Amino acid sequence: MTGNHRKPSRLRRIARMVAPLAVIAGLAMAPTVAGAQPLPDFGNVAPGPSRADIDGLMDRAQVPGEIRDAVEPLLPKPEPKPAPAPAPAPAPAQEERAADAPPESPCPATARACVDLSGNRTWLQQDGKLLYGPAGMSHGKPGQETPKGSFKVTRKVKDEISREFNNAPMPYAVYFTNNGHAFHEGSTGVQSAGCVRLSHEAAKFFFENLQVGDSVYIY
Repeated sequence: MTGNHRKPSRLRRIARMVAPLAVIAGLAMAPTVAGAQPLPDFGNVAPGPSRADIDGLMDRAQVPGEIRDAVEPLLPKPEPKPAPAPAPAPAPAQEERAADAPPESPCPATARACVDLSGNRTWLQQDGKLLYGPAGMSHGKPGQETPKGSFKVTRKVKDEISREFNNAPMPYAVYFTNNGHAFHEGSTGVQSAGCVRLSHEAAKFFFENLQVGDSVYIY
């Protein structure tokens, strides 16, 4: 029995598969027919399916490649992939104290050690640039003041004691006068008998980095 239920032609099967895709992708992009009324402005109506939605639909429908190629001009362009976020910049390393110049002072660039009596601070220089400090210090009390002016390192004694003051310890002593004035380790919270007292760290650094003949400027 023949009847009217013949198998659809391949062209008709393709048309049936393409039709829903054309409806999804082509309404907003269909060419204007001469004399046709323009589409109304729908304002804030939600946009149609995205290209990703349409590609997913075609994948699920197993649409052949030739049909995909035929409807490609009707489809919206694929959404560009967002550029990868730039890698965060590495945290800046903690900067060491700049050695561009010594602190503002009258200390000449030729001095190796500088002592600011009013500021209770001292530092070392090298070629006019800050090498160490400023470090806190104490100096001579009234009547036994630390002398001001330009001096030279005369000698160094690591485990020095003060015979004048009952063999009081003066570790890392760096003498800059012939009258017993020196940089050395001691309490920086108490005035001295004329020496420049430093913390253990500062005294050790001064001892290791000052040499006989180096210039010392005190103001």
